[in-house]
Amino acid sequence: MSDEKLRVISVAHTAVSRAAGRLRYQPFAGRDDVDVHLVVPAEWTQFGRSTKADPPGDPGVTTHVMPILFPHAGPFNWYLHVYPGLRKLIREVKPHVIHLWEEPWSLVALQACLFKGDAKLVLEVDQNILKRLPPPFETIRKSVLARTAHLLSRSQDATDVCTARGYKGQVTMIGYGVDQDVFHPKPDARPEASSRDGLVIGYVGRLVVEKGIQDALEAMARSLVPVRLEIIGEGPYEGELREKAERLGIADRLHIRPWDKPEAVASFMRSLDALILLTHTTSAVKEQFGRVIIEAQGCGVPVIGARSGAIPDVIGKGGWVVPEGDPVALADLFEHIHAKPDVRQERAAAGIENVRERFTYPAIADQLFTAWRAAANR
Repeated sequence: MSDEKLRVISVAHTAVSRAAGRLRYQPFAGRDDVDVHLVVPAEWTQFGRSTKADPPGDPGVTTHVMPILFPHAGPFNWYLHVYPGLRKLIREVKPHVIHLWEEPWSLVALQACLFKGDAKLVLEVDQNILKRLPPPFETIRKSVLARTAHLLSRSQDATDVCTARGYKGQVTMIGYGVDQDVFHPKPDARPEASSRDGLVIGYVGRLVVEKGIQDALEAMARSLVPVRLEIIGEGPYEGELREKAERLGIADRLHIRPWDKPEAVASFMRSLDALILLTHTTSAVKEQFGRVIIEAQGCGVPVIGARSGAIPDVIGKGGWVVPEGDPVALADLFEHIHAKPDVRQERAAAGIENVRERFTYPAIADQLFTAWRAAANR
């Protein structure tokens, strides 16, 4: 393409909220080399919760809040939606690039392929387990990938899924971003973390068996160091976790509270010695990224993660990685961390640097623009 301003339509159901998915577009404000139009659903339902989209008026983009069809239908739930107004918007904007923060088997990806005209298609993908999809989704996936000019991938596993289904083009790796106005370290050095007798570890997320929280309870019961587990989250596994803690004789060291606002979650994280994410890999589950990892690191808290999916890569040097489903190794790590507070502080500092280098919103915006420009220039 010429040196004219790059016109992009970015379709993202994850950007219904101004305080979450839209933040990564803000760094485009004031730039004269790109014009971004963001398309979001007027209302979105996921994990049983419905969210009405924040109104337009976001810095860095022109936001289009559009109604969707088929928001709750079918076995893949949120991947069946389409935007009745998308074709008209494409005709009006005449984009060089259509960016879809959607999986390639989704109906909205097929819709974009049908209406894109001369625009190049950029896909941003998370799915990291290769499965053969039922008709017509397998056909849709192969068709969309064959027409994709550039891939934005959350992990090497996600890339491998797409290449296994025919994608042969360029790939740019992309992470999630951290709101550093919320998830930032304490101005002091958290003296309470080095003066207490034991460890305080924490978990933020859904309470489901696949997240491996039970491993932490078993490790706590084994550890020679007193460990307390603080949790923010909700889910069907809560009752079993409480029963397991009771059987292990550590019920007084398990505390669970419901979901809270991001500012409260950040404050909670800053009170921890380490955050845990101990996901078990199954035929249906492999950790795609682990956003809480970088949120905790942004707060100056190191992370203990299982060797599941993208967890080791996202943690980097800002924590520790243990085998999946291994409470003995985890208990040993608790004792090591407690015995070496200087190492804990080193890992915390490395986590802060990991976020600064890879997961700030300006860094994510650069990754987006690199992929968009590469696609447009093909």
